[in-house]
Amino acid sequence: AGPVAVENFVGHARRAYFDGIIFHRVIPKFMIQTGDPLGNGTGGTSIWGGDEDEISDDLKHDRPYTLSMANVGPGTTGSQFFITTTATLWLDNKHTIFGRVHQGYEVVHAIENAKTDRENKPYEDIKIINITV
Repeated sequence: AGPVAVENFVGHARRAYFDGIIFHRVIPKFMIQTGDPLGNGTGGTSIWGGDEDEISDDLKHDRPYTLSMANVGPGTTGSQFFITTTATLWLDNKHTIFGRVHQGYEVVHAIENAKTDRENKPYEDIKIINITV
């Protein structure tokens, strides 16, 4: 996993940055995305204000429950992250993988199955209560 991405995630989690943040993008059979304090997919910074991507040929989006940093192109990693709900090989070499879900699969799928609007935002807010690391 990308050590800078892990440090970024852990740093935010320890500062309660993610507490109360919603899952703003939910696409069944693809992924669930969160980490944006604005709640619309346009916000969030890294703990340093900007991050380089940490792409590894050894890490693949080859299974569900892969934890990756969201971005809008190279060098745009901030605080948003997503969890895949299926293999998503087209994301390889585009997003920094920094973990895998090892328990709580039912929570991932409950979020994945939430009713969403045309822009893939759940009708009812689904919030992170807190993250403990």
